[in-house]
Amino acid sequence: MDKFSIGDRAEVLDEAIKGIVQHIDGDMVTLVTKDGFPMKYHVKDLVKVHGKISVSNLEVSQIKQEKEVPKRRNTVNKKPKDRNQPKMEVDLHIHQLVKSTKGLNNFEMLNIQLETAKRQLDFAIQKRIQKMVFIHGVGEGVLKDELQYLFNKYDNVKYYDADYQKYGLGATEVYIFQNVP
Repeated sequence: MDKFSIGDRAEVLDEAIKGIVQHIDGDMVTLVTKDGFPMKYHVKDLVKVHGKISVSNLEVSQIKQEKEVPKRRNTVNKKPKDRNQPKMEVDLHIHQLVKSTKGLNNFEMLNIQLETAKRQLDFAIQKRIQKMVFIHGVGEGVLKDELQYLFNKYDNVKYYDADYQKYGLGATEVYIFQNVP
């Protein structure tokens, strides 16, 4: 253990503090930091700095911070199949849209389904949703034909049969082009 004298340069072992010895009182040493603060430490907590080349704890801690590799954030990798899944599904089965079909004829039910489809399509365009699926069922194909007529009124929409494995023949997928002038 080095013996300290007034005027010696010293560093604190477990802290990033260094300074010049200003006062010695038994085993207690008062250091004055480069900012001019007097701080008291026990002799065993200090190291005498010899010569001009030294690496302080402060410098070591700064170098460690520079060298630390930032932790990678865990990202959930979507499978290509999942990435291409439609963002929005609209089930146009009449029992999904009204509480009861009692008193409704086929024409009224078809109009409810088409109004719902138009409202949902307009919502998707407004909210910039690119893909959606309209589930219409197989039936006689009247609703599917009417949906295709509706989709043809839009310039920024393209439609095709939805994923057969997931929906069977009773669904149409719609792709909405976003940046159409």
